[in-house]
Amino acid sequence: HATIPNAAIEYDDQGNCVVTTTQDVPAGSPLTISLGDPTNPTPLFAKYGFLYDINECTSIFCKAMHLQKEIETLGYDFQQLLFYTQTGDIAPAVWDLFLYNLLQNDPQEMQAFFYACTLNDEATKQAYHQHYFPYTLEALKQYVNGMLQEIDTLTRKANSYNVLTHPRVPIIVAHNNLVADTFLKVKAQLDAMG
Repeated sequence: HATIPNAAIEYDDQGNCVVTTTQDVPAGSPLTISLGDPTNPTPLFAKYGFLYDINECTSIFCKAMHLQKEIETLGYDFQQLLFYTQTGDIAPAVWDLFLYNLLQNDPQEMQAFFYACTLNDEATKQAYHQHYFPYTLEALKQYVNGMLQEIDTLTRKANSYNVLTHPRVPIIVAHNNLVADTFLKVKAQLDAMG
């Protein structure tokens, strides 16, 4: 894996693997491909079982898998649903997702907000966000606090294993620590909002 790979892999119509270099590669040098975005390590960790340099990580997926149906309905991608590791900032799509979920009790409002999201009608979206801000804020606070408890439980469980028989424990704990640190920064941002 490399952030800037020097090779690309493609498959032809017969299923043959074709590897081409994307830059000059000196003889004897390894060919590298990108397995994913190192600025958001969770997918790399989940799919391939490793973390890239955590210091290069600028964001993580907000982990709102309980809202997967809503994510798909809104047409959002996990790469839009981010918490930023350095600041605790929350991507706008996360706010949209939590508000959309809150509007389930009012199908008419939910539908109108859905159209605003899918049509990129920022003025209408902002009006909804202003009107429902205290409720969305509370929903996000509850979610983040719950996730912090879950992360702590999972980290304690991982730390209870013997590293000699479970050599992946350090990488699991490193990932959990990155997520916990980010969620704590998000919590600070949310608490400052009210």
